[in-house]
Amino acid sequence: MSNMQSVEWHRAAVGFILTLACSLAGWQLAKLPGFSLIGHLVLALLLGMALQIFRSLTLTARESTGFIANKFLRAGIILLGFKLNLVILMTSGLRSLEAAVVVVTVMILINYGVARLFRVDHTLALLTACGCSICGAAAVMGISGTVKAKASQSVLAVAIVAVLGTVFTLIEVGLQPFLGFTDSQFGVMAGLSLHEIAHAVAAGGSAGPVGTDSAIIAKLSRVLLLAPVAIIVGVLEAWRNRRQSDGRQKMKVPIPWFMGGFILASAIGSYVPAVATVVPFLVQAAYIILGMAMAALGLNVNFSVIAKEGVRPMAGAFLCSFIILGLGWFIASHYFI
Repeated sequence: MSNMQSVEWHRAAVGFILTLACSLAGWQLAKLPGFSLIGHLVLALLLGMALQIFRSLTLTARESTGFIANKFLRAGIILLGFKLNLVILMTSGLRSLEAAVVVVTVMILINYGVARLFRVDHTLALLTACGCSICGAAAVMGISGTVKAKASQSVLAVAIVAVLGTVFTLIEVGLQPFLGFTDSQFGVMAGLSLHEIAHAVAAGGSAGPVGTDSAIIAKLSRVLLLAPVAIIVGVLEAWRNRRQSDGRQKMKVPIPWFMGGFILASAIGSYVPAVATVVPFLVQAAYIILGMAMAALGLNVNFSVIAKEGVRPMAGAFLCSFIILGLGWFIASHYFI
């Protein structure tokens, strides 16, 4: 092995070890009270950002973080498909799925529109809209490749989702005694309105086991929509790029093929009994791998860009978080009686 190859392998190993350590640490921290609201993926991102204080180590690791943030992300999202139980969604969760289609469609349009009114960049507006409307950090990362987002934009969108999701989890838990909802209705509202799975579970858990189950079903109904939304966004981006080039550029649709793996994993986990025993391990592996991708992003964060560009998208998403809360309340109170 040449010296050059040896150096490359060393850098790859450093990046792998650092991101894996951040992901595992985030996984453990997410089990602690309070930290569970932030979630494993966001904690891994924050730990990756914190590692930038070790400048020489960070510069060495960055040689491989592009590969980890890209390829590991796709592998993690495919494995995350095992978390979706299509049997439950197509039976007891069918009404939640119908409600999720309404919420995701309406809120992506509103989130994007409000962000643009706040003069947020098109790509960042799309990432924030999908993150807040579908499933938080996983949605941001799933859409980022389709829209060719910069690392700073992806990190900023994830940060916005994490902060607002945590704030509105506390708001919804505080509102629970005053809403007059059944435990099931409150769980549905939490699942339809909160950003991350961890947020929905935390809020739904305040209404007991029934609230937790309802929140998970409603939230996973939104997660299921990540694949079709990614494809639609890809088509619209291709059309937008062609229009901006006055028709000179061919319409190339960046279809996120890994979303097909996401749906296939969901189908296998739901309909193949033989894999039932390993599904929990596959889901955990998904989060570990996604955590590594998030840590890789954190190692590449440009803090000055985030500080400069973060106020307007945060303000727009904050306003829209009240709107999705109201929409979730309306659906839970009128259609889940």
